[in-house]
Amino acid sequence: MTFIDFKKSLQDEKPPSNLSPNLTALWYDGKADWDKAHDIADGNPYPEADWVHAYLHRKEGDEWNANYWYRRAGKTMPNLSLADEWEDLVTYFLTKVG
Repeated sequence: MTFIDFKKSLQDEKPPSNLSPNLTALWYDGKADWDKAHDIADGNPYPEADWVHAYLHRKEGDEWNANYWYRRAGKTMPNLSLADEWEDLVTYFLTKVG
């Protein structure tokens, strides 16, 4: 799946069935369903989910909590727009095939 395909899938009612939990969380975020995205990221046991979790708390405006999750992910809060970070995350996880 390409980034363009992923973006087009946001027009659908449900996410594509072959998405990883990280991409599914980002899909729901792309649909403006922060709560569903957070539930998925929060329940994901894989370390890379911490990066998605961090982004979601940054989007929420909770910088303290976001910084906690960025540290857990081995990252720092980026100096990017939220839209750019979302695109970076989606692209990263698409290239990881999940």
